[in-house]
Amino acid sequence: MGNLGPTELIIIAVVIILLFGAKKLPDMARSLGKSAKIFKAETKGLRDNQDADDAPVQQQPVQQPVQQLPPAQPQPIQQPQVAPPIEQTTQNKANN
Repeated sequence: MGNLGPTELIIIAVVIILLFGAKKLPDMARSLGKSAKIFKAETKGLRDNQDADDAPVQQQPVQQPVQQLPPAQPQPIQQPQVAPPIEQTTQNKANN
């Protein structure tokens, strides 16, 4: 069961072409290749970072100037404005 012969591979290829179509296969292969390339670059970057972490590098911490802000000024509290009550007219009183 582990060995696939040429006839089995041909049958698998025909099924794949029938399922996905001949036009989509190059696009799928191209996107798979790009994904593999990106994956390889990222794993190489991780390995490089890990190697850099193993070898201690002397770096001087960069001190950024501290910005002094002026003290906060208290704001006067404003009372909310309330509309005067609406007087009911005789017509509104008759409806209620």
